[in-house]
Amino acid sequence: MSEQAVATATMTITTIESVSAAPPSSEAESGHPRSALAAAAEAAGLAVLATAAWPESAADAAAPALAGFVVSAFSPIAAEVARRCLSRRPVPNSDPASDPGSGLVSGPDSALEPAPVVAVIIISELGDITSAEHVAETVDAEGRIGPLLFFQSVPNAVAGYVATQGRLTGPVVCVGGVGNGLDVAGLLIEDGDADQALLVRIDLARAADPQDRAEAVLLAAGSPYSEGVEP
Repeated sequence: MSEQAVATATMTITTIESVSAAPPSSEAESGHPRSALAAAAEAAGLAVLATAAWPESAADAAAPALAGFVVSAFSPIAAEVARRCLSRRPVPNSDPASDPGSGLVSGPDSALEPAPVVAVIIISELGDITSAEHVAETVDAEGRIGPLLFFQSVPNAVAGYVATQGRLTGPVVCVGGVGNGLDVAGLLIEDGDADQALLVRIDLARAADPQDRAEAVLLAAGSPYSEGVEP
C-alpha cells in the first residue's frame, strides 16, 4: 500500500474513532446506509461488498430479542447488523438458486462451487458495558448472577453466533479499534485464511452519545490497481 493510501486510511480511522457516528444516510446506488466504517475500509484498499447499520430507520428503536442473550443490547444489535449485511451481499450470477449461506454457490458455468470463506471480526472500544455494569451491581448487592452472563461476557459469544447462523467458516476475532479490525481483515485475506471478512463495529449508548450504534461491512480484497494501492 502506498504512503498516500496509508495516510488516507489513518485519517479516516482517526475521524471514526474520535467522533460519534452520525445518523446513517442512504447510498445513492443501493438505498442502504453508507457507513464510516465502509469509507475507512475503502481507504485501506479493501473492497466493500455490502453494508448495514444500526439504527437505519425509526423502526430501530429497541434491540431485537436474541435467544441465549440477556440484559444487554450489545449482542442482539451486533447480530442484527451482521444479518442485514450478509443478506445484502451479492450472489454470483444473481442466480435465485444460489444460497451464499448454504456452503455452495453457482459458478460461471452454473456448477456448484464452495462458498467463500468468511471471517467474523467484532470491533468495540468498550465491549458489552451493560453486561459488565449489571454483573458489578449484582455482586455489590450480593445477588446471584445468571449463567448466561458468563457466556456473553466476551464478544466472542456473539461472533460465534453470527458465524453459526451465517454458516461462515472463517476465523473469528475480536479487537478494540477500527484500525486494528481493518488490519486483521486485510491480513486474513492476504494470507489466504479468508476470502472475505465481515466486520461488525458496535458501541453501546454512553453519556457522550445516548444512542446504541453499530455498523457492519463485508470486505474482500481490493483491486491491486485501485487508487492509492500499489500492485
